[in-house]
Amino acid sequence: MLEVAPDVFCVRDTCNVYLLRKGASAVTVDFGSGAVLDHLDDLGVTELTDVLMTHHHRDQGQGLARATSAGARIWVPPVERDLFAAVDQHWQARPLDNDYDLGQDRFSLLDPVEVAGDVQEYKKRAYGPWEVLTVPTPGHTVGSVSYLIEVDGRLLAFVGDLLYGQGKVWSLASMQWTYIGLEGAGMTIASLRSIGALEPQLLLPAHGGPVPEPASAIESVAGRLQELLDHRPLSQAAHIEARELGAHLGRPYERVSEHLLMNRTSRAISYALLSKDGAALILDYGYDVCAGIASSPYRSARRPWLASLPTLHRDFGVDRIEVVMPTHYHDDHVAGFNLLRDVEGAEVWAGANVAEVLVSPTRFDLPCLWYDAIPVDRVIPLGRPVRWREYELTLYELGGHTLYAVAISFEVDGRKVVATGDQQDGAWVPGERQEYLNYQYRNGFRVDDFVASANLYRRLGPDVIISGHWSPRTVTPAYLDHLLEEGEHVARLHRELLPLEEFDFGSGGFGAKIEPYRSAVNRGGTVTLIATLQNPFPRSAEVVGAAVAPAGWRCDPPSQAIVVGPHRSARFEFTVHTNAIAARRARVAVDLTVDGVRFGQQAEALIDVT
Repeated sequence: MLEVAPDVFCVRDTCNVYLLRKGASAVTVDFGSGAVLDHLDDLGVTELTDVLMTHHHRDQGQGLARATSAGARIWVPPVERDLFAAVDQHWQARPLDNDYDLGQDRFSLLDPVEVAGDVQEYKKRAYGPWEVLTVPTPGHTVGSVSYLIEVDGRLLAFVGDLLYGQGKVWSLASMQWTYIGLEGAGMTIASLRSIGALEPQLLLPAHGGPVPEPASAIESVAGRLQELLDHRPLSQAAHIEARELGAHLGRPYERVSEHLLMNRTSRAISYALLSKDGAALILDYGYDVCAGIASSPYRSARRPWLASLPTLHRDFGVDRIEVVMPTHYHDDHVAGFNLLRDVEGAEVWAGANVAEVLVSPTRFDLPCLWYDAIPVDRVIPLGRPVRWREYELTLYELGGHTLYAVAISFEVDGRKVVATGDQQDGAWVPGERQEYLNYQYRNGFRVDDFVASANLYRRLGPDVIISGHWSPRTVTPAYLDHLLEEGEHVARLHRELLPLEEFDFGSGGFGAKIEPYRSAVNRGGTVTLIATLQNPFPRSAEVVGAAVAPAGWRCDPPSQAIVVGPHRSARFEFTVHTNAIAARRARVAVDLTVDGVRFGQQAEALIDVT
């Protein structure tokens, strides 16, 4: 415990839990695992009257059931009330397949908790013995709030995860509310400035230490976030609009070169590599003729078809499509694979790091997963050439847009070509910043990925880069320099904004994951889960994973402690024993502790019991 102001104590738990004491009564801001209850006697507190939550994330309140058992009233942000009181309904309704919603609404409580009510925004009211002003501060989550309380003549601001410290934020991934944007970053800037206008003397964040110079901390975070936003404009990716389809459908393919075709009616763009004997290999095949994609996530709103293929057969002498190969697993790149197999007899060849997601999509907690498993006929090792007809293709790991992606390098018609999927987007014009690096945190983006991909392009020396969402690009030394500069810039900004030197969980901010993410089992059956646990420290440390399961279930073993090297990971394998009661999307979690530091229930998995 740390006394941060007279009668204000910080209990380091899965988050910073702030206890404010008056006499023998107290309230807390956030609650963590509930460990604060174990320290009440030490502080001379006999009654915890109220718990004020800044936002719904699991590390803020995974122990709230202990608060209600202790008789405390729980108050929550009005926008997020359902993620506390009705979170079980949210778990059941939340779309998982083909999910483009990158919000961290699933980093919520595993089970609902009774709440006393909503905090009243823009109003001052009494909670227990304290007068509290609640201010909406969206950014880390849409519904986040901050609390301002005067203590001993000083105005303290309890800001949740709005910032971490001087120039730092706890998470950037939480600010990516939609698939392309970083809306939360812009809202964080606005929220920080609205807090600054109230002139608090001390900021108390949910992670990190007290911030005694609010004005400079606010401006340093706001400035860095603005720089990040300036280098991530909204997508300029072109797609075929409905009014253009009539003109293009009669001639959907255009030549990149004599034996390489681009389908300009598809989304994402598909390419056909033609053999001299009439066979074709297709690179990516999502929505063949597309005037846009419905916003609905449901299966009925996604329709792959083969409308352009008659033209391919008729106009370009293709009598068979032998192979279809993805750059990555996203639905707009693979939705038509099974249809190509069934109708055209095409085999699916996939890079070793992509194949596993195609074959077992429910194993992964990833966005943009296709609804159905896609069998893979040939798994291609990375870095080793594979021959198809007269062509030699080599696949390379291509982290950045997604961890599960490859660059596909080959030579056709005397030119070296590299297919890069969605790694970059937009139009590059020397001296203008219209292109952006296309990263999504839930896709598995790592801080240095774009530096690595820029260096890969330099080694491969392509004449042309083809992509999923822009026209083929002639590669020049200036363009390669541009990509390296942009990659280094993005890496630097992430290192400046995130506390990676203290807790390196990468850009995504989570130190655990569970596979398979979704499972099905008969009543009373068992499921074996594998948790990957990360040591975020630059030293060897004991990593402890503890399984959390629904009441009446059992996990074997219940926990495991493993000594792990610096920035290395360990596997925690455990078997979940269900009971005889049917359940849908029952939640199993792993609670992570490293070197005695609690990080909480950072990972969950869903199990259907039938």
